[in-house]
Amino acid sequence: MTGPFLYDDEPAPLHTGAPRRRNGLVLAGLLGTVLLAVAMVGVLLLVRGTPEEQSEEAVGVFLAALAQDDGETTHGLLCEEVRQGTEAGEVPAEYLGELPARVTGSAETDRAGAAVVEVEVAWADGTATTFTVVNEDGPHLCGTSPSD
Repeated sequence: MTGPFLYDDEPAPLHTGAPRRRNGLVLAGLLGTVLLAVAMVGVLLLVRGTPEEQSEEAVGVFLAALAQDDGETTHGLLCEEVRQGTEAGEVPAEYLGELPARVTGSAETDRAGAAVVEVEVAWADGTATTFTVVNEDGPHLCGTSPSD
């Protein structure tokens, strides 16, 4: 550099020292990201509920829609496989029972490598049915069997 300077020395270089490594800042950022992810999963469970709670709620809505004779809602709560085999607004006979009905419990199980929830329903005539609930972008009923 040339030119008239206020002082006889040339301007000092801006970075004269050896570079410092900032590993602590990077580690703190990664740890913060992991903690945020774990917290979000916890909040999601609190807001949406466990798979069992979601399944029981879906079956409860299904039963309430049956009691109101709401074919559109009941048909919409069936899984894709069952909906394809029925007309819009219809529900297969194996999903029907004497109303009113109530949910009595649920348990998560594994079927063919997929996690499903089996929800017990007690009908007004004293019979019981187990609804199989799968997750297809939300809980959907996908099969029934008589309860013991």
